[in-house]
Amino acid sequence: MDRQIRPIYEALDTNSNKSAILACNKVLKKQPNNFLVKALKALALVRTQKVEEALLLCDEVLASKPVDDPTLNAMMHVLRGLGRHMDMVAMYEDAYKQQPANEELGTQTFYANVRIGNWKAAQQIASKMHKQFQEDHYMYWNVMSALLQANDSSTPEALRTVLRKLAHRMISPSQTLSYYLPDRFHLHVTVLKELGLYDEAYEMVESENGKLVCAGTLSCEELRREIWKLKGLTKEAGELAGNRILEAKDRNWLEFLAVIDATFSDFTAEGADVDAAKVSCAEHVVRTRDLFGKVVEEDGVKDRSGHLALLELEKRSRQHGLATDPTVLTSLLESYFQHFGGKACCYEDLQPYIQFEGEDLLRWTSILEKQTAATTSVPDLWRYINAQKLLRYNLTETQLSVEAETQRAIQCLDAYLDGLKLGKDLPSYELQPADDLVILAAQVLVNNWKRTNDETFLYNAAALLEYAIGKSKMSYQIRLHLIRIYRLLGAPSLALEHYRSINVKQVQNDTLSHFILSRASTFSLAATGDITYTTECLESSRIYLSNSEETAELIVRCFMNEKYTQVPDFILFEDCLDNSLQRDLIKMEHVRMRIAHEPINSDLVDMELIELKFIFDRLHHDNRDFNILANYQPRSVATFNMQTQYLEKTPGFGWLWVFLKIYIKAFQLASDLDDSVEDKLLIGDRPKPSNDPQTKLPLKERLAARKQEEIDELSPDESRYYDYATALSEWLTPYHDYARPPPSAVLAEAAKLTEQKTGHPLKGLELPPDAGANGHSKKDEEPPAVVEPPAAISQHFDELSARLKVVLESKALPFELLHVATLAQEAFLLLAIETTRFKLPSVVKQNKLSGLSQHLKDIRSKSVAVLAEVSTALISRSEAEASADARKAIVDACKPIIHESGLDHDFVLNVAKRITDARKQIYEGLGKGMTKLVKTHA
Repeated sequence: MDRQIRPIYEALDTNSNKSAILACNKVLKKQPNNFLVKALKALALVRTQKVEEALLLCDEVLASKPVDDPTLNAMMHVLRGLGRHMDMVAMYEDAYKQQPANEELGTQTFYANVRIGNWKAAQQIASKMHKQFQEDHYMYWNVMSALLQANDSSTPEALRTVLRKLAHRMISPSQTLSYYLPDRFHLHVTVLKELGLYDEAYEMVESENGKLVCAGTLSCEELRREIWKLKGLTKEAGELAGNRILEAKDRNWLEFLAVIDATFSDFTAEGADVDAAKVSCAEHVVRTRDLFGKVVEEDGVKDRSGHLALLELEKRSRQHGLATDPTVLTSLLESYFQHFGGKACCYEDLQPYIQFEGEDLLRWTSILEKQTAATTSVPDLWRYINAQKLLRYNLTETQLSVEAETQRAIQCLDAYLDGLKLGKDLPSYELQPADDLVILAAQVLVNNWKRTNDETFLYNAAALLEYAIGKSKMSYQIRLHLIRIYRLLGAPSLALEHYRSINVKQVQNDTLSHFILSRASTFSLAATGDITYTTECLESSRIYLSNSEETAELIVRCFMNEKYTQVPDFILFEDCLDNSLQRDLIKMEHVRMRIAHEPINSDLVDMELIELKFIFDRLHHDNRDFNILANYQPRSVATFNMQTQYLEKTPGFGWLWVFLKIYIKAFQLASDLDDSVEDKLLIGDRPKPSNDPQTKLPLKERLAARKQEEIDELSPDESRYYDYATALSEWLTPYHDYARPPPSAVLAEAAKLTEQKTGHPLKGLELPPDAGANGHSKKDEEPPAVVEPPAAISQHFDELSARLKVVLESKALPFELLHVATLAQEAFLLLAIETTRFKLPSVVKQNKLSGLSQHLKDIRSKSVAVLAEVSTALISRSEAEASADARKAIVDACKPIIHESGLDHDFVLNVAKRITDARKQIYEGLGKGMTKLVKTHA
C-alpha cells in the first residue's frame, strides 16, 4: 500500500497535481473505497481549481467519519482550501468522540478550534484533556482559552467576568507551577490583573521567584510595571527606576519616564490640592533634575537618554506652571544640539519640544542660525541638515513667500551637491549622507506648488529627486517622494517603477501599498488589455491569503510550545490583516479595473457581489503607514503627505463605504442571486460577523443610508458620480425586481451546470416541480409603470462634458484630468452593468418594458457621445505630450536647478522625456480604451 501511495505524496509535494490525480485514479480503480486516496485526490483537485469535483469527494470522505491520522491530515488541507473550517472542526470532533482515549486526536481537535478562534470549544476540550490525561500544560491551555473567550468581542459582558473567575479558579492552585515558565507566570498574573486582584498580582511579581522571572523576560517586566501603576505605586516605581538608572546604569527610556511620572504624580492623584501639589512637585522637579544632570555628566555623548529626559522634565514643568526660568528649555535644546546635532535622529528627538512663539522662538532661531554649511565631515553636514529642518519647522506664513522658499530650495541644493563629495567613495548600496538636503529642497518646491498651483515647481522637485536617486539607489524615502510627485504629474508608469524598486515585502504590502494603489483605477489601462495595475493589486493582496493560511498555524505553535504571551499578539495581527482597510480599498480598485477589462457576465457579477457584501459587514482596521513619509514642512502648513494627496483627501472608511454601496447595488440589480440562492450555492464558511451594531440593520437600509462624513472623503467629481449611481439604481430597481427570474429557476440552472461539469447532481438541493422553467413564465402582476429617468441621470453626462472643458482649459494637474476621464468611463460602465438584463429583446418583450428600453437607448447614446469627446481630448493631449515643445517646456521650467555637475541640461532633458512619454502612454491608452469600451457595451 505504501508503494502505491508514495507517488501520490511525491506528486503533491512537487505541486504536480495532474500527476497526483492520475496516480489516485489508478489506485481507486483497484480500491474504490480507499478514503485516504480520495482525500488526496480531493486535495489535488482543489489545487487545480476543480472545486465541484473536490466537493463530491470531500463530502464522501467526511461521511465515512475518518479517524486515521493520514486521512485526517489530508482532509484538513482540503477543507482549508475550500474555506470549510467548521467542517474541519466537526471532522476532528467526530474522530475524538470515536476514540476518546486518543490523546493525539484530542490535541488535534483543540488545535482545529484554535485555528478558527472557537475559544469556547477549545476551553471545553482542554478541560476534558486535563482531567483525563493530568498534564499541566492542558490546564494552562484551558486557562488561556477561557481568557481569550472573555476578551472576544462577541462574548456578552456578563459572561466575561464569569470566564475570568473560572480561569482564576483553575489557575490558583497551581501558583508554584506558574514560576516554571515565564509565559505561565505572565498568564497567571494577567488573570489576576483582569479580575482587578492587584494585591495578589503584586505579591506574585514582587516575590523572590517573581523578581527573577521579570528580570529575565521583557514581557513579564512590562506587566510588572503595569501592576505597579494599577496599584497606584507611581512614586515607588519612580524611586525604583531612579536606583536602576544610577546604580545599574539602566538606560531604558521607560525607566526615565517612570521617574518623570513619579515627579508629577501629585498633580494626577485624585482629589489633589493644586497649590499643595505645586509645592510638592517643585521640590521633586529639583531632585529629578539633579538625577538627570548626573546621568548627563556621566554619559556625555555616549547616550542621549539623560539629555532627552531633561527636556521632557522641563516641558512637563512648563505644562504644570512650575517653570521658573523661561530660558532653561532653549538652553537644554542648545546643549542637546551641541552634543547630538551631528546625528540623524536629532530633528525627530527635538521636534516635540520646539513649538515656540515670541521670545523663545527668537532665542532658538538665533542658536540655529549660527550653524553654517560645512562639508568637512559627515557630523558637520548632519549638524547643518538638522539646523535647516529645525528652522523650517517654526516658519510662519509670512516667511513662506515664493521668493523666500525658492531661495531656501537653491540653498539646500547647493549644500547637497557640495555634500556629495563626502559619499563619493561609498558603495552603491549605501545612502549618501546629504540625502536629506535634497528631500528638504523637494518639499520646499512642493510647498511652492501648493501655494501657487504652478506645476513647474513639481518638475523641479522631480528632476532633483531623480538626480538624488541615481546617487542613493537604495533610498526608499526619495522614491516615496517621487511616487507622490509622479502621480500628481500624471506619470503613473514612473511612479510604479519607483514603487517596485523599493521591493516591499510581506506585511509592507498592507502598510505601504496605498502609496501606489490609492485611487489606482485612475491610472489603469485595463480597457486596452494592459493589466499592469490590476496585477499589482493581486500581488499586493497575497499577504492576506498567506495571513489566513499561516497565522493560525503560528497561534497553534504558540500553544504547542507554551508561548502564551505571543497568542494575543498573533490573534490581533491576524484580525488586523483579515479586516484591513487597505485590503478592501485594493479590492475596490481591482473591481473598478476588472469591469473595464473583462466581459460583464453573471460569473463576474455574482462573484463580486458576494465578496463585496462580505466586506460591507467587516469592522476595519487602518494599518496604513503615512508617517513613513518624511515631513519637513513648517507646522503652520499641511504636512507633505496631505499636500501630495489629491485635494488633500485620503480615501478611508467613508470612501470605501460609498463605493461599496455603489457596486453592491449595481451588482444586485445585474445578478439573479438573492440571499436564499446565495446561501445554497456558497462554498465554504461565511466570514465571522462583525459586532458593529450597524451590521445588524437590514442590508437594504444600510445601502440606502447617506452619511455626510462619508461624502466628505470624496472628491467633488466622485460625489457627483455617487449621486448619479444612487439615482440610477433607484430608478432601475423596480424593473429589475419584476424581470428577475424566481430563485427556484436560478437554482435549477445552477444544478444543471453542476451536473454537466461533474456528472452528479448538486448535493442537498431540493427543487420544486416547476423549477425547470427558464424564468420567462407568464407573470400574474402587471409590470411597473415606466417613468422618465431623474435629472441626476439624464443630465450627468452633459455635466461631465462641461466639467471636461473646464479641466482642459484651466491649469489643472494631469491627475485631475485623468480623474475626471476615468470617472466618466466608470459612469458608462455602471450603466452597462445595470442595464445588461434589458439588452435582450426577449426579456424586454416578455416583461413589457419597451418604454424603459427607449429611455436606456437615449441615455446610452448620450454617454457614448461624451466618452467619444473625452477620448478625443485625451488622444489630442497625448500627441501634444509627445512633442519636442512639451519636453522643452519642462527643461525651461527646471533652469533654476540646472548645475554644471551631473544635474545638467542633458540630465533634465532625459527626465522631461520620461515624464512626457509616461503621460503620452496614459493619455493615449485611456483614450483608446474608451473607444474599445464603447464598441463593446454600446
